[in-house]
Amino acid sequence: MIKIVILGAGNVAGHLFKAFQATENIEVVQVYNRSETALEDFKSETAITTHLADLKDAAIYLVCVKDDAIKEIISRLAHKEGIIAHTSGSVPLSTSAKRNAVFYPLQTFSKQKEVNFQEIPFCLETSEEKDFSLLEKLAKSVSEKVFSISSEQRQKLHLAAVFANNFSNHMFAIAEDLCAQHQVPFEVLSALIKETAQKATQNSPKEVQTGPAKRNDQATIKQHLAQLNNADYKEIYKLLTQSIKNKNG
Repeated sequence: MIKIVILGAGNVAGHLFKAFQATENIEVVQVYNRSETALEDFKSETAITTHLADLKDAAIYLVCVKDDAIKEIISRLAHKEGIIAHTSGSVPLSTSAKRNAVFYPLQTFSKQKEVNFQEIPFCLETSEEKDFSLLEKLAKSVSEKVFSISSEQRQKLHLAAVFANNFSNHMFAIAEDLCAQHQVPFEVLSALIKETAQKATQNSPKEVQTGPAKRNDQATIKQHLAQLNNADYKEIYKLLTQSIKNKNG
Protein backbone atom coordinates (compact mmCIF):
# COMPACT_ATOMS: atom_id res chain seq x y z
CA MET A 1 0.00 0.00 0.00
CA ILE A 2 1.43 3.37 -1.07
CA LYS A 3 0.42 6.16 1.28
CA ILE A 4 0.19 9.62 -0.26
CA VAL A 5 -0.72 13.14 0.80
CA ILE A 6 -2.24 15.50 -1.78
CA LEU A 7 -1.50 19.20 -1.43
CA GLY A 8 -4.07 21.32 -3.22
CA ALA A 9 -7.81 21.07 -3.80
CA GLY A 10 -8.20 22.23 -7.40
CA ASN A 11 -9.09 20.34 -10.57
CA VAL A 12 -5.92 18.23 -10.79
CA ALA A 13 -6.01 17.35 -7.09
CA GLY A 14 -9.70 16.46 -7.25
CA HIS A 15 -9.41 14.18 -10.25
CA LEU A 16 -6.27 12.44 -8.94
CA PHE A 17 -7.95 11.92 -5.57
CA LYS A 18 -10.93 10.19 -7.21
CA ALA A 19 -8.64 8.03 -9.34
CA PHE A 20 -6.51 6.92 -6.38
CA GLN A 21 -9.58 6.24 -4.24
CA ALA A 22 -10.72 3.76 -6.88
CA THR A 23 -7.49 1.70 -6.63
CA GLU A 24 -6.66 -0.99 -4.09
CA ASN A 25 -2.95 -0.29 -3.55
CA ILE A 26 -3.05 3.50 -3.01
CA GLU A 27 -4.21 5.24 0.15
CA VAL A 28 -4.69 9.00 0.23
CA VAL A 29 -4.10 9.58 3.94
CA GLN A 30 -4.66 13.34 3.83
CA VAL A 31 -5.47 16.35 1.65
CA TYR A 32 -4.05 19.80 2.42
CA ASN A 33 -5.28 23.21 1.28
CA ARG A 34 -5.01 26.71 2.74
CA SER A 35 -8.77 27.19 2.47
CA GLU A 36 -10.91 24.84 4.54
CA THR A 37 -13.90 25.58 2.31
CA ALA A 38 -12.08 24.05 -0.66
CA LEU A 39 -11.64 20.82 1.32
CA GLU A 40 -15.39 20.17 1.68
CA ASP A 41 -15.38 17.55 -1.09
CA PHE A 42 -12.61 15.56 0.62
CA LYS A 43 -13.37 15.60 4.34
CA SER A 44 -15.88 12.74 4.28
CA GLU A 45 -13.36 10.40 2.65
CA THR A 46 -9.97 11.23 4.18
CA ALA A 47 -8.22 13.44 6.71
CA ILE A 48 -7.89 17.13 5.82
CA THR A 49 -5.74 19.98 7.10
CA THR A 50 -5.08 23.65 6.43
CA HIS A 51 -1.69 23.59 8.16
CA LEU A 52 1.50 22.25 6.56
CA ALA A 53 2.88 21.56 10.03
CA ASP A 54 0.12 18.99 10.53
CA LEU A 55 0.85 16.88 7.46
CA LYS A 56 0.87 13.14 8.03
CA ASP A 57 3.78 10.88 7.12
CA ALA A 58 3.54 9.51 3.59
CA ALA A 59 5.63 7.80 0.93
CA ILE A 60 4.73 10.48 -1.62
CA TYR A 61 3.54 14.08 -1.27
CA LEU A 62 1.79 15.25 -4.45
CA VAL A 63 1.97 19.03 -4.83
CA CYS A 64 -1.06 19.94 -6.98
CA VAL A 65 -1.02 23.72 -6.63
CA LYS A 66 -0.62 26.67 -9.01
CA ASP A 67 2.79 26.94 -10.62
CA ASP A 68 3.76 30.12 -8.77
CA ALA A 69 3.12 28.43 -5.41
CA ILE A 70 5.06 25.21 -6.04
CA LYS A 71 8.51 26.47 -5.03
CA GLU A 72 7.34 27.78 -1.66
CA ILE A 73 5.34 24.65 -0.83
CA ILE A 74 8.22 22.32 -1.68
CA SER A 75 10.69 24.39 0.34
CA ARG A 76 8.41 24.04 3.36
CA LEU A 77 8.30 20.27 2.86
CA ALA A 78 12.07 19.92 2.48
CA HIS A 79 12.42 18.13 5.83
CA LYS A 80 10.00 15.35 4.85
CA GLU A 81 11.37 11.85 4.25
CA GLY A 82 8.90 11.00 1.49
CA ILE A 83 9.12 11.88 -2.20
CA ILE A 84 7.97 15.45 -2.94
CA ALA A 85 6.45 15.46 -6.44
CA HIS A 86 4.74 18.35 -8.19
CA THR A 87 2.26 17.92 -11.05
CA SER A 88 3.20 20.89 -13.24
CA GLY A 89 4.12 20.71 -16.89
CA SER A 90 6.22 23.87 -16.95
CA VAL A 91 8.02 23.96 -13.57
CA PRO A 92 11.48 22.30 -13.51
CA LEU A 93 12.38 19.48 -11.14
CA SER A 94 12.93 21.06 -7.73
CA THR A 95 16.17 20.62 -5.80
CA SER A 96 15.08 22.00 -2.43
CA ALA A 97 13.77 18.76 -0.91
CA LYS A 98 15.62 15.56 -0.08
CA ARG A 99 13.76 13.54 -2.70
CA ASN A 100 12.32 15.61 -5.55
CA ALA A 101 10.09 14.42 -8.37
CA VAL A 102 7.61 15.36 -11.08
CA PHE A 103 4.30 13.53 -11.54
CA TYR A 104 2.77 15.29 -14.55
CA PRO A 105 -0.52 14.04 -16.06
CA LEU A 106 -0.70 15.53 -19.54
CA GLN A 107 -4.38 16.35 -19.78
CA THR A 108 -6.71 19.30 -19.37
CA PHE A 109 -8.86 19.01 -16.25
CA SER A 110 -12.24 20.62 -15.57
CA LYS A 111 -14.19 20.08 -12.37
CA GLN A 112 -17.42 19.20 -14.18
CA LYS A 113 -15.87 16.79 -16.72
CA GLU A 114 -14.84 13.24 -15.78
CA VAL A 115 -11.65 11.88 -17.34
CA ASN A 116 -10.44 8.38 -18.18
CA PHE A 117 -7.06 8.13 -16.48
CA GLN A 118 -6.20 4.92 -18.34
CA GLU A 119 -5.78 7.06 -21.46
CA ILE A 120 -3.84 9.90 -19.81
CA PRO A 121 -0.05 9.89 -20.24
CA PHE A 122 1.98 10.49 -17.08
CA CYS A 123 5.39 12.14 -17.44
CA LEU A 124 7.69 11.23 -14.55
CA GLU A 125 11.04 12.52 -13.34
CA THR A 126 12.94 11.96 -10.08
CA SER A 127 16.08 13.48 -8.60
CA GLU A 128 17.03 10.08 -7.17
CA GLU A 129 17.08 7.13 -9.56
CA LYS A 130 15.95 4.77 -6.80
CA ASP A 131 12.70 6.73 -6.38
CA PHE A 132 11.54 6.30 -9.96
CA SER A 133 10.12 2.80 -9.48
CA LEU A 134 7.82 3.94 -6.65
CA LEU A 135 6.57 6.94 -8.64
CA GLU A 136 6.08 4.66 -11.66
CA LYS A 137 4.06 2.24 -9.52
CA LEU A 138 1.83 5.11 -8.41
CA ALA A 139 1.26 6.25 -12.01
CA LYS A 140 0.61 2.73 -13.30
CA SER A 141 -2.06 2.23 -10.65
CA VAL A 142 -4.28 4.62 -12.63
CA SER A 143 -2.81 4.78 -16.16
CA GLU A 144 -1.36 2.48 -18.79
CA LYS A 145 0.71 5.28 -20.32
CA VAL A 146 3.74 6.18 -18.20
CA PHE A 147 6.87 7.89 -19.53
CA SER A 148 10.25 8.98 -18.19
CA ILE A 149 10.54 12.61 -19.32
CA SER A 150 13.26 15.13 -18.39
CA SER A 151 12.48 18.67 -17.24
CA GLU A 152 13.63 20.09 -20.58
CA GLN A 153 11.51 17.62 -22.53
CA ARG A 154 8.52 18.26 -20.29
CA GLN A 155 8.71 22.03 -20.69
CA LYS A 156 8.79 21.65 -24.48
CA LEU A 157 5.92 19.16 -24.26
CA HIS A 158 3.94 21.64 -22.17
CA LEU A 159 4.56 24.33 -24.81
CA ALA A 160 3.35 21.96 -27.53
CA ALA A 161 0.30 21.15 -25.40
CA VAL A 162 -0.61 24.85 -25.21
CA PHE A 163 -0.74 24.94 -29.02
CA ALA A 164 -2.63 21.63 -29.26
CA ASN A 165 -5.11 22.31 -26.47
CA ASN A 166 -5.39 25.93 -25.29
CA PHE A 167 -4.94 27.62 -28.65
CA SER A 168 -7.13 25.14 -30.53
CA ASN A 169 -9.88 25.59 -27.92
CA HIS A 170 -9.62 29.35 -28.41
CA MET A 171 -10.20 28.76 -32.12
CA PHE A 172 -13.33 26.79 -31.20
CA ALA A 173 -14.48 29.73 -29.05
CA ILE A 174 -14.02 32.11 -31.99
CA ALA A 175 -15.90 29.71 -34.27
CA GLU A 176 -18.71 29.51 -31.70
CA ASP A 177 -18.88 33.30 -31.56
CA LEU A 178 -19.03 33.61 -35.35
CA CYS A 179 -21.84 31.04 -35.45
CA ALA A 180 -23.77 32.83 -32.70
CA GLN A 181 -23.51 36.15 -34.52
CA HIS A 182 -25.48 34.64 -37.40
CA GLN A 183 -27.84 32.35 -35.44
CA VAL A 184 -26.09 29.14 -36.54
CA PRO A 185 -25.96 26.31 -33.94
CA PHE A 186 -22.35 25.59 -32.97
CA GLU A 187 -23.15 21.86 -32.98
CA VAL A 188 -23.16 22.01 -36.79
CA LEU A 189 -19.34 22.08 -36.49
CA SER A 190 -19.12 19.14 -34.05
CA ALA A 191 -18.51 16.43 -36.64
CA LEU A 192 -15.84 18.56 -38.33
CA ILE A 193 -14.04 19.22 -35.03
CA LYS A 194 -14.05 15.51 -34.13
CA GLU A 195 -12.83 14.47 -37.58
CA THR A 196 -10.04 17.07 -37.46
CA ALA A 197 -8.81 15.81 -34.07
CA GLN A 198 -9.04 12.18 -35.17
CA LYS A 199 -7.05 12.75 -38.36
CA ALA A 200 -4.43 14.79 -36.50
CA THR A 201 -3.83 12.00 -33.98
CA GLN A 202 -3.79 9.21 -36.56
CA ASN A 203 -1.56 10.98 -39.09
CA SER A 204 1.02 13.74 -39.25
CA PRO A 205 -1.04 16.94 -38.83
CA LYS A 206 1.03 18.63 -41.53
CA GLU A 207 0.11 15.90 -44.02
CA VAL A 208 -3.65 16.25 -43.46
CA GLN A 209 -3.80 20.07 -43.53
CA THR A 210 -6.61 21.37 -45.73
CA GLY A 211 -8.32 24.69 -46.39
CA PRO A 212 -7.88 27.88 -48.45
CA ALA A 213 -4.45 28.72 -47.02
CA LYS A 214 -3.10 25.27 -47.95
CA ARG A 215 -4.55 25.64 -51.46
CA ASN A 216 -3.44 29.29 -51.67
CA ASP A 217 -7.03 30.16 -52.56
CA GLN A 218 -6.69 33.96 -52.54
CA ALA A 219 -10.28 34.66 -53.56
CA THR A 220 -11.69 32.75 -50.58
CA ILE A 221 -9.14 34.26 -48.19
CA LYS A 222 -10.07 37.80 -49.27
CA GLN A 223 -13.75 36.99 -48.94
CA HIS A 224 -13.25 35.66 -45.41
CA LEU A 225 -11.24 38.71 -44.33
CA ALA A 226 -13.94 41.01 -45.70
CA GLN A 227 -16.53 39.24 -43.53
CA LEU A 228 -14.56 39.66 -40.30
CA ASN A 229 -15.52 42.81 -38.41
CA ASN A 230 -13.61 41.90 -35.26
CA ALA A 231 -10.07 43.27 -35.54
CA ASP A 232 -8.58 40.54 -33.35
CA TYR A 233 -10.22 37.78 -35.37
CA LYS A 234 -8.98 39.36 -38.60
CA GLU A 235 -5.39 39.50 -37.33
CA ILE A 236 -5.56 35.90 -36.12
CA TYR A 237 -6.91 34.81 -39.50
CA LYS A 238 -4.08 36.61 -41.32
CA LEU A 239 -1.41 35.24 -38.99
CA LEU A 240 -2.60 31.64 -39.19
CA THR A 241 -3.10 31.84 -42.95
CA GLN A 242 0.48 33.00 -43.42
CA SER A 243 1.77 30.37 -41.00
CA ILE A 244 -0.01 27.60 -42.93
CA LYS A 245 1.44 28.94 -46.18
CA ASN A 246 4.92 29.01 -44.69
CA LYS A 247 4.57 25.49 -43.30
CA ASN A 248 3.29 24.04 -46.56
CA GLY A 249 5.06 26.24 -49.08
